[in-house]
Amino acid sequence: MRKQRHPAYTNCPVEAALDLIGGKWKAIILFRVLEETRRFNELRRLMPGLTQRMLTNQLRELESDGLINRKVYAEVPPKVEYSMTEFGKTLSPVLFALKEWSEVQMLPRMNQATEILDDS
Repeated sequence: MRKQRHPAYTNCPVEAALDLIGGKWKAIILFRVLEETRRFNELRRLMPGLTQRMLTNQLRELESDGLINRKVYAEVPPKVEYSMTEFGKTLSPVLFALKEWSEVQMLPRMNQATEILDDS
């Protein structure tokens, strides 16, 4: 189980939120699962830089924190699907705001950096 850095979040509510969704992969996983229910290998394909072990750990933490549901189907080979909980869906405005901010602020910067490299 994930360790909380502080016993209470009385000074900063942002810290409490980032304790749940912080890190390199959690917000990306949540965004992908928010789009639609996903299977484990589908998530792996969508995030090629994410190892199987890290994806497993992140999914376990997100499930433990009540942000996603894990549904296992009794079949061979095993089928596991991940979907958002009602609590997880409350992050929808935050995740879409990050997406929009990135499209407006980050994509032009990345395109500009690519153009500079291409001109070199």
